[in-house]
Amino acid sequence: MTKITYDKAKITDIDDVMHIEETSFPADEVLSRASMLERIQVIPERFFVARNEEGRVVGILVGPTSDKCYLTDDMFEKTEASLPTDRFQIIVSLAVDSEYQGLGIATSLLDVMKEAAAEESRQGISLTCVENLIPYYERYGFVSKGISDSQLAGETWYNMVLPL
Repeated sequence: MTKITYDKAKITDIDDVMHIEETSFPADEVLSRASMLERIQVIPERFFVARNEEGRVVGILVGPTSDKCYLTDDMFEKTEASLPTDRFQIIVSLAVDSEYQGLGIATSLLDVMKEAAAEESRQGISLTCVENLIPYYERYGFVSKGISDSQLAGETWYNMVLPL
């Protein structure tokens, strides 16, 4: 069985991070390398990674905090520092290397973020997803709040919120 550990992303992880991002999403949904580097630098406390036994990043979960409940498209490219008064943890990317899917890594990454958000007294965790992923997030406890205003990649996105 593969031993997976969880910690924060480092600048040196960027190639692994981008490999996961680029192989997990359609090209027009992939977050840019520049935006991922900015996240590692601006919100390192909100950039969680899963590592295999060799230390390679095999899963990522990242997003800023916000006083707004719902993710907005500008959050995909520009990252603001987290504020103690922000009420919500936002997720802009959750992805696991295809070789490691089905092992519970995404759920464990969500657990890590949920614990961090709860420790900081956030009111909830928010993300957007496409329709076929709604059941996955509902199993975790997220509640669908309807269609998002997001226009990313011309998709129809749904607001999902996990109350804390």
